Amino acid sequence: MRAHGLHRIACRPRPLTWRSGDDPFDSAQDYGEGNALYPSFPPFRCPFDKRVIRGKVSLGINLCLLRLFAANFPFNLMEAQNQSASKSSRAPKRLGTNEELADALDRRTVVGTLWKTEGDRIRCVACGHRCLIGEGRRGICKVRFNRAGRLQTPFGYVAALQCDPVEKKPFFHVHPGTDALTFGMMGCDFHCPYCQNWVTSQALRDEASIAPIRSATPDQLVDAARRHGAKLVVSSYNEPLITAEWAVAVFQQARVNGFLCAFVSNGNATPEALDFLRPWIVAYKVDLKGFDDKRYRTLGGTLERVTETIRMVHERGLWLEVLTLVVPGFNDSDQELRDIARFIASVNRDIPWHITAFHKDYKMTGPDNTTARHLIRAAEIGVEEGLHFVYAGNLPGQVGPWENTHCSKCHEKLIDRMGYLVRAYHITKEGKCPGCRSAIPGIWPLNGAADVPVAGDTASYLSRRPRPVTLN
Repeated sequence: MRAHGLHRIACRPRPLTWRSGDDPFDSAQDYGEGNALYPSFPPFRCPFDKRVIRGKVSLGINLCLLRLFAANFPFNLMEAQNQSASKSSRAPKRLGTNEELADALDRRTVVGTLWKTEGDRIRCVACGHRCLIGEGRRGICKVRFNRAGRLQTPFGYVAALQCDPVEKKPFFHVHPGTDALTFGMMGCDFHCPYCQNWVTSQALRDEASIAPIRSATPDQLVDAARRHGAKLVVSSYNEPLITAEWAVAVFQQARVNGFLCAFVSNGNATPEALDFLRPWIVAYKVDLKGFDDKRYRTLGGTLERVTETIRMVHERGLWLEVLTLVVPGFNDSDQELRDIARFIASVNRDIPWHITAFHKDYKMTGPDNTTARHLIRAAEIGVEEGLHFVYAGNLPGQVGPWENTHCSKCHEKLIDRMGYLVRAYHITKEGKCPGCRSAIPGIWPLNGAADVPVAGDTASYLSRRPRPVTLN
């Protein structure tokens, strides 16, 4: 396709079995992008539940027991909670979370779109969990809840807001060298232990995860994108599927004003959510976190749902790029990487596959950081399995040619990159290789190289770092 125009808890009790959604007390998730607003701090570990809370310890004996109960009880705990829900029309209180933040978020909700009534409960269809939510109860994500028979969904605020290089999303085949005004809210439907955005994604599960929120309007975000010279407006940082109604409100205004819009997601989508988003976005990035369903369930999802999302996104004609964070000991075996690459190729060989390096964060402090050698080997596997565009990311200058874009036919270098910096751009205005004239799939600038900022000096490299954004 071509068009013009994402502090640590060292461990937790190990469940004997795991089903997605069975542990509403657990806390963590991964998101592909790192949040530059919140640095990491050395961990202080509690001997009971190993919880680390920015200088204060939470003794978690009861939580440990509840986790074990939730993991081993023979039916879905979330469903049981919904069935026994009270009939109060007030937004429910959250146990074990910051109550002031919870109340503030509850005030910033509207009646959503992605839900339907089933008997006296609500079926949310924003993500693949499809929570059946009783009166006064919440979905797995913690931010969508049933009040008086209607689904309240987040609206009218941001918890993270930056102007990022589009390569940070990462999108390598969407207007290279440009910027993306990127906004996020609170909450996630996953709980990955290596999350780089845990202060937003886990804020309603983990008391240590507290991020400031700012009221915002779509007009303010579009104005910020214009002031910062962004080409795209992107929903990211938390899981945007669970805040899709707000994202679409922003995207509608952005599209009217000439911006392209995109989603950066864990891929736990539904057909209903993708159809809701489709008129307003041009690109979708999916985190494919591995190819072992058992491990996927420890993150809060299923492999089948994510692979099906990748197929559905491609079928809907959206530009798709896939990312895998390579975590030593978790998903870095040659066989698993080969399975991932083989699956992506089975959908379409032109889908770019980004392989990025893990670093110790949030709960996962045990594995070593991923090395450049690991990334290069993963990239080689991707090519061996027939993928045309494979990129090794987030170790600038250490992975040789794997930051660059080459023609899949004649292998001519088309885009020369150093981290987020584009040093040379040779794709024609028609979106073709200048050598063999093969079409290069992606969303390229209408005027070709004339529209691509190109530089090679140190100052330009540093200028491509994410920038904070203020709202007027």
